[in-house]
Amino acid sequence: MSEQRDRMLRGDLYLADDPVLLEERARAQRVLERFNATRVDSQDSRRALLVELLGAFGEGAAILPPLRCDYGYTTTVGERTFINYGAIILDPARVRIGADVQIGPNVQLLTATHPVDAGTRRARWESAQSITVEGGAWLGGGVIVCPGVTIGADAVIGAGSVVTRSIPPGVVAVGNPCRVMREL
Repeated sequence: MSEQRDRMLRGDLYLADDPVLLEERARAQRVLERFNATRVDSQDSRRALLVELLGAFGEGAAILPPLRCDYGYTTTVGERTFINYGAIILDPARVRIGADVQIGPNVQLLTATHPVDAGTRRARWESAQSITVEGGAWLGGGVIVCPGVTIGADAVIGAGSVVTRSIPPGVVAVGNPCRVMREL
């Protein structure tokens, strides 16, 4: 464990070029290279690689390649969840995806953030805020979820939405910025 890794996991400002963090990202990229190169009929190999990569990968869950993430071990995926092609999960903070979640193609879950102060940013400090997608939610294709957001259980997020604030359970929300349109 390193001081910078501890800072990252607490949500404090940290330096991403810390040797421990660099090696952890390299490990994730090596696993992702293998996962993204799997053949369509290699379901058992895909599952084994996702179990190796992620903090938890629920029974009956599936992710279609290609997948991109930073660390993997900070991301958990619940049972029977489906994540379509092209997911990007920037996960220096925790990403919790519940059970029975449906995630469309090219969705981005982005926990990473950077200081507004230019001097701090130039000094390479960054931070991250967790994302939670609660059980039964559905994120349409191309959705972008920003740092610190929770998507409530059974919520539906329309394709192409940019979710900058938490969304309550059991609603349909769309747009940029994403807004609740109606209750389900």
